[in-house]
Amino acid sequence: MNIDIKGIVIICGNYGSGKTETAVNLAAARKKDGIDVKIADLDLVNPYFRTREARVYLENLGIKVVLPDKQYMHADLPILAPAVAGMIRQPSELTILDAGGDDVGVTVLAALEDHLSKKTVHMLQVINPFRPFTETVQGCIKIKEEIESCSKIKITGLVSNANLIDETTPEHIYKGYDFLRDISKATGLKIEFITACSHLIPRLEMDRFTCPVLEINRKLNPPWKRI
Repeated sequence: MNIDIKGIVIICGNYGSGKTETAVNLAAARKKDGIDVKIADLDLVNPYFRTREARVYLENLGIKVVLPDKQYMHADLPILAPAVAGMIRQPSELTILDAGGDDVGVTVLAALEDHLSKKTVHMLQVINPFRPFTETVQGCIKIKEEIESCSKIKITGLVSNANLIDETTPEHIYKGYDFLRDISKATGLKIEFITACSHLIPRLEMDRFTCPVLEINRKLNPPWKRI
């Protein structure tokens, strides 16, 4: 089952949900499907896991990556709006906006409200049930409402990124999927896809899922794992 998502897609979620890794791998997967893809790094919160860290990998695939000017590559300033506004005015088949974590991280989207309001926008909430504040359905709904309030955009779909990094097992993926189904029932939101690391894919019973599975190949590492 392939992920068939197009248009302007905002990837959001709480801090540590894995939304940026999801955004990077979604961009790569759709490009390999033959879709024209652009991606913008709007993460002004997290200094470690950002789309910009995967810039070379994405550009080598032929994906246009919108980042701050080189002199501001490590700045936490809302300086991307003009470039991103241009992407929104002339989107590709798939234009991904990687927003910052939590409600604080998505405030930059409010600055793009005039541009986004003229387009059809999908905003996907990435959820890892093994992270703080997203262990319960109510916790996920609370974060959803906070993100919507600060971004002035409604979340339209859900993504499970259930993992414990190197300790992840198929059971964690199944648990995350079942948990997302509960959130879907409580909110009425569609499950767009779930994620699973590439080494786990052969071990998964795919017929347990009624949604696509995005294969994750990690491209982002914290400074303490970088060589």
